[in-house]
Amino acid sequence: MNKVLYIILISLFSLTVISCGEKEESTDSTATTTSNPLFVAVGDNGTIITSSDGTTWTSRTSGTTEKLRGGAYGKSTLVVVGFSGTILTSSDGISWTSRTSGTSNNLGNITYKNNTFMAVGNSGTILTSSDGTGWTTKTSTDTTKNLWGVTYGNSTWVTNGDNGSIFTSSDGTSWDNRTSASVTTEEFNEVIYENSTFVAFGNNGTIRTSSDGTTWDNRTSGTSNNLPGGTYANSAFVAVGNNGTILTSSDAITWTSRTSGTSNKLRGVTYGNGTFVAVGNSGTILTSSDGTTWTSRTSGTSENFRRVAYKE
Repeated sequence: MNKVLYIILISLFSLTVISCGEKEESTDSTATTTSNPLFVAVGDNGTIITSSDGTTWTSRTSGTTEKLRGGAYGKSTLVVVGFSGTILTSSDGISWTSRTSGTSNNLGNITYKNNTFMAVGNSGTILTSSDGTGWTTKTSTDTTKNLWGVTYGNSTWVTNGDNGSIFTSSDGTSWDNRTSASVTTEEFNEVIYENSTFVAFGNNGTIRTSSDGTTWDNRTSGTSNNLPGGTYANSAFVAVGNNGTILTSSDAITWTSRTSGTSNKLRGVTYGNGTFVAVGNSGTILTSSDGTTWTSRTSGTSENFRRVAYKE
């Protein structure tokens, strides 16, 4: 009987050791699966700075002195665009590689939607890429217009720019002119699609909204300042603009002015990791957890920033 009991105890001990070993291995595997969230702000003279939290920022070497005007993240790749057809890519936001865009036109913005990078710029320039490395030129309907905003939603690409211009496409190749639907000649600087709504931001406080990209409604922003940027997160639309303008809205229809604490021109805004980040002239960076209360951060540069992107 004692011998049988001894054998049983030994077996139970062995099973316990194996079980503990398996649990430890599983924990190690989980620990190695990590993400590296990163904010990337871009601006004049090839300026790129990065931050994991929006508070502490580090300068990066871009390899260019061109004005950088937009950034997007997709396919595990950060893509930045700028003047003279500049396109840069990076996997980590630290080391950047120049890519051939096929154009010398200034590029004003970029997005990653519908498994596609799309960049837009001067003279109706539209470029697309599946990976950020190789680029294909598309033809817009009006090569006299400079394009500054681009997004995708509701199975529709939308780009906008000079003189209230708006263009839409179902495939990114064939484009329709929707300029007359915007009912404005003000320059559009940005367009986003969030919460089932397209929102276009422009000069002199111009805001237009649309559910389909074809028919647009005029919204009262409450400001005459130019609005170069906007985003949506935490159930709030946030627009930024000249003279430190910050506006918020729950529905993109009714807008409320917020105190930014700066008179510098704010030009870009994004959200990630529980934080809104707004950037602007003279190295201005502001952060907020709710879009209402904003805190100034030190960027380490006096260069003008144009936009800020977020890498998950």
